[in-house]
Amino acid sequence: MIPTAHRNDPTLARLLILDELFDLSLYKALRDISTDTDARNTLDELVLIETRHLAFWQKFFDMKLERLNLGRRLKLWCFTWLCRLFGSTAVHLVLEAIEVYGVRKYLALWNSYQDQPLGEALKGILQDEFKHEDALVTKLTERKINPEKIRNIFLGLNDGLVEILGAVSGFFGAFGDAVTVLIAASTTAVAGALSMAAGAFLALNSEKEVRAMEAAKKRFLGEENGSAEMQEQPLKSAVFVGGAYVIGALVPVLPVLFGAKDALVSVLTAGTMVILVSSILAFLSGMEMKRRILLNLVIITVAVSVSYAIGLAAKQIWGIAV
Repeated sequence: MIPTAHRNDPTLARLLILDELFDLSLYKALRDISTDTDARNTLDELVLIETRHLAFWQKFFDMKLERLNLGRRLKLWCFTWLCRLFGSTAVHLVLEAIEVYGVRKYLALWNSYQDQPLGEALKGILQDEFKHEDALVTKLTERKINPEKIRNIFLGLNDGLVEILGAVSGFFGAFGDAVTVLIAASTTAVAGALSMAAGAFLALNSEKEVRAMEAAKKRFLGEENGSAEMQEQPLKSAVFVGGAYVIGALVPVLPVLFGAKDALVSVLTAGTMVILVSSILAFLSGMEMKRRILLNLVIITVAVSVSYAIGLAAKQIWGIAV
């Protein structure tokens, strides 16, 4: 929640100044490690924009902060390390996610305080975000990566993790035997992966056919064909989504494979993984991270509880014994 906005508000001042200082520090760090010429040129321009934004907020609030707090320093280190590890693709994803967050933050401020001094001060910042900064990042990422595909991979990972964790919990409730649970969960994971892959293939294939029909109609009518060519290939995307689902499904299954006798280890492992995946998804989508993590933890708690209860009920009603 954004605090009340006025020039003497130290909480809001620290938030805006430290956010701009973080962005500036991140862009400088990414520029130093990036080997891609286009990325370096984009980062050079972004550094100039963020330097201007930082100076503006420092002057507006009459507060000069030159050092990030501990949380932002840790976040800066993590982002820089990940970009060193995964290269230009990670750099492009980080740039896009930072811009999504910045736009959401400033729009929220504008909607709340457009009739106050802060709203007037935001005009120049928002113009930079919409007309220059966002355009720079969008132009770069469109040439290099398909962010939608990356998100789909993490969503497939998340689905496999949550669904198979629920299945493992239910099977332990019903059977109580690790070997039977392993067989049943593995079979369910393979079926789920094939289902996810088939769903992704059919959805994208249908979209491709619709686009082709729209393009043919425009050509017949002599109209300009403004529809963009699909970047995602149905078969390739289906393989990525199905593979991501399998990787997510392995998280709750592997503890059973290595000797776990109940669902507790799978729940703890999956819970840790859910926090990590939720954080990545929240970052990529610009969603509030705490909200995303809490939502996913609630989902797996419900999934585990309901599945385990169903398994126990099935064992009692039908007298399942292994």
